[in-house]
Amino acid sequence: MYASIVKPTMLLDEGRVRANIARMAQKARTNQVRFRPHFKTHQSAQIGEWFRQEGVTAITVSSVDMARYFAAHGWQDITIAFPANVREIDKINQLAGQIRLHLLVESVAAVHYLEQRLTSPAAVWIEADAGSGRSGVGWDDPGTLHEVASAITSGRRLQLQGLLTHAGNTYAARTLETVAAIHTQTVTRLERMRSRLQEAGFLGLELSIGDTPACSMLEKLGDVDEMRPGNFVFYDLTQMVIGSCTAADIGFVVACPVVAVHSERRELVLYGGAVHLSKEMLPRPDGSAGYGAVVQLRAGGWSEPLAGAWLRSLSQEHGVVQATEEAWAAESSGLGAVAVGDLLGVIPVHSCLAADLLKHYVTLEGETLAMAAIPG
Repeated sequence: MYASIVKPTMLLDEGRVRANIARMAQKARTNQVRFRPHFKTHQSAQIGEWFRQEGVTAITVSSVDMARYFAAHGWQDITIAFPANVREIDKINQLAGQIRLHLLVESVAAVHYLEQRLTSPAAVWIEADAGSGRSGVGWDDPGTLHEVASAITSGRRLQLQGLLTHAGNTYAARTLETVAAIHTQTVTRLERMRSRLQEAGFLGLELSIGDTPACSMLEKLGDVDEMRPGNFVFYDLTQMVIGSCTAADIGFVVACPVVAVHSERRELVLYGGAVHLSKEMLPRPDGSAGYGAVVQLRAGGWSEPLAGAWLRSLSQEHGVVQATEEAWAAESSGLGAVAVGDLLGVIPVHSCLAADLLKHYVTLEGETLAMAAIPG
């Protein structure tokens, strides 16, 4: 199978991916919460079927077009976890007439626009900013929270479901204790927001959370009703560094042809650059930039990350692997024996972005799995 690879290619270990899905589905059952996985990571109807086999019936996506793709593949309960883009109202109306569509709002202006222009009812969540500082109504802004909730419930088209957040600040954590502290703070703030709304007469509201570190690392998720992790399906180098997974959980690597060898400076140049891996970077212990971990490909999969080797730079098509003297010379790493035309694997810093760039997977059995053909 490796002989057929001629350019950067996502190699997918189906067994690991299915195990990741099964483990997270069990986490949801144990916590008695709805499992609404985020499909922005894999963007594949075929991988989506692996979720169905674990009992998943409701999903999350990141765009209107992605919702249309998965609706066309039979998914009937979809949340678009991005503030409603009112310029796509025609597509939103098409979806709302076909499926149980969930939208995010954070402003009265968006609510009024949707109320005036929607042609079918839609579920709606108030996006909450519980500390990540991206989008959403601030957890400490009760005035705006009440105004948005009142605008939703005063109309006929929108059905208020509850409060939804993504604790993206867990991605800066590097210990279980830090992830747990951020998660506890997030849930506490959501509960405070819900209590304020309950006191004002808005009853029956749910709480939805969704970050992979908390959903992976914590046994108890607290008083929430829904979990929406996505990155866990593959994991990546970032999740390894956080502690969300081990190397044995990584679901794909990018196989990259070696196009140049510079033994004098212990470097290998790969056909695999920013247009394949993105320019997401993780600082290494010495403060230098790291753009991916390096593995050797072998029958049935790939090795553990090679100690002393890392992707040190990326340009558009080039990726440069740097190795220490010890790693270059070590027989166990095999780096000193790598030749032009060989393949090396890269664990990306962010699997969601690498998948979005490369657009299809090849399993270790040689099967090609397509990604979203986004409708126009």
